[in-house]
Amino acid sequence: MTDQNYTEDVDAQGIPSPEGDHHLIKTDYDIGQDNVEGNVGPIPFDIHNPVFAISGLVVMAFVFFTLALPDFAGTAFSAMFSFVTQTFDWFFLSVGNLVVLFCLALIVLPLGSVRLGGADATPDYGYVGWFAMLFAAGMGIGLMFYGVSEPMSHFASSLGGTTIGEDGLRTDWAPLGGAAGNEAEAVRLGMAATIYHWGLHPWAMYAVVALALALFTYNKGLPLTIRSAFYPIFGDRVWGWTGHVIDTLAVFATLFGLATSLGFGATQAANGLTVLYGSGVAEEGTRSFLGLPFGNTEDSGTIDSGALLVILITAITIVALISVIRGLDGGVKRLSEINMGLAVLLLLFVLLVGPTLALISGFFSSLGAYFEYLPALMNPFGREDTNFVQGWTAFYWAWWISWSPFVGMFIARVSRGRTVREFIICVLLIPSLVCVLWMSVFGGTAIQQFLVDGYEGVVNAPLELKLFEMLSQLPLASITSLVGIVLVIVFFVTSSDSGSLVIDTITAGGKIDAPVPQRVFWCTFEGAVAIVLLLSAGGLASLQSMVISTGLPFAVVLVLLCVCIVMGLRTERAAVMARSSAK
Repeated sequence: MTDQNYTEDVDAQGIPSPEGDHHLIKTDYDIGQDNVEGNVGPIPFDIHNPVFAISGLVVMAFVFFTLALPDFAGTAFSAMFSFVTQTFDWFFLSVGNLVVLFCLALIVLPLGSVRLGGADATPDYGYVGWFAMLFAAGMGIGLMFYGVSEPMSHFASSLGGTTIGEDGLRTDWAPLGGAAGNEAEAVRLGMAATIYHWGLHPWAMYAVVALALALFTYNKGLPLTIRSAFYPIFGDRVWGWTGHVIDTLAVFATLFGLATSLGFGATQAANGLTVLYGSGVAEEGTRSFLGLPFGNTEDSGTIDSGALLVILITAITIVALISVIRGLDGGVKRLSEINMGLAVLLLLFVLLVGPTLALISGFFSSLGAYFEYLPALMNPFGREDTNFVQGWTAFYWAWWISWSPFVGMFIARVSRGRTVREFIICVLLIPSLVCVLWMSVFGGTAIQQFLVDGYEGVVNAPLELKLFEMLSQLPLASITSLVGIVLVIVFFVTSSDSGSLVIDTITAGGKIDAPVPQRVFWCTFEGAVAIVLLLSAGGLASLQSMVISTGLPFAVVLVLLCVCIVMGLRTERAAVMARSSAK
């Protein structure tokens, strides 16, 4: 069908109609027309056929396969990770560069004046609530897990310099050429590499998906699903198998991206609880929490119990289910604001009781180092630092891309009424600066403890314990560590809750008011996938393998979305300009 201007209300199953001048897409498709509705006993359902069925069956089959053949599954997942990172690292880096340039261009181009939801639309949420939900859904668990560990890891590897193996390839993990023996430059390079992974690039990936969904839903009147954004390319074929494949792929990417984050969060929370309230010594293999062995070193010979992780994930999933039932405003929004407040308090505490002047100057120094090293870090070809590119950057880009349907749809849900320019600035630039501040304060404190005080606890600790080792050297360590655990858990809850909302929207054909039991189903399976991969198939390594495997095909989707956004914004702006001229 052809595109035309419409001003009448649209029956959008819970999606507000455009307000003011807009350019609606005329299509014979009705939201939910392919859905199957009914009841299983007292439980109602309203699911898209066949997206829900395919997604649900494949996920259940995956869980059973992994449980039945854990060793084979672990080996297969590891092989997938190696193949994808070694073969397609250049592609992930190229896609990341493309979306950053695309978003920056939208800020300055006239297309940025288009308002999401129509020319007269007003924002549904104020800035405080909006920002809180952006961070809680976007990077909460990751910032807690990597806020200390990544800056310290890159600093240590940079300071150690490069090493060459017998095959002539580098065996170190230092970014670029490292900074052997140069502490000041190792700090700058380590922080630049960290900001590269948490700054413009990931938020640009989120922004592209979110903008595409918001534009084609709130302005064009199409369902809130990934397939809708491809209407300019495929036309009405998006309602057939072309769209089914796109939405199913989005479900898989979202599910495994979430499972990876939940795995990181559960592991960190379990280690934190064991350190704070457990007993025993890790090196002796006697450390435990609630009588369950956990947090022991590999050399001790003690095998940690997976029961603690199961208990944590199960308990937190139950809390997420309660939040799911309360809905977006009563659940996610309130939890996000609470978590945002706690995060700000912890950030200010570390900043004020830590090496304050060094951290403030380090923030600006890190930003300068980021822009200095950015061209080299962005280069996708001819790199010698293969461990860094494949083990860090390629994994991160796949992780962010896997999260982009989830975070993108969630951002789209809460961003109606913003102009494209305002949307990009707020989603891209402001969160990037906050991530730089977070990494500079937490990572910078740990690095200063090493350089000034000679404290090596953070350097030698495993990734999931580095945050608590850093906090242990500051006042009120037991309180701040507990706050850190609470933050991890609540970020865990908001991510699970938000992810369930997004997956349910996709598998309900774009309906945002589908029955709550469907969100309960997906929330439960997110926890199940995280548990299965953590305990049965190689732990966090298997989670990383699955996320990078699902992120690869969705990287292609991300590139095509940029094309669709331009096509959609051009018709939208033309409609508004034409109406203005007529007046």
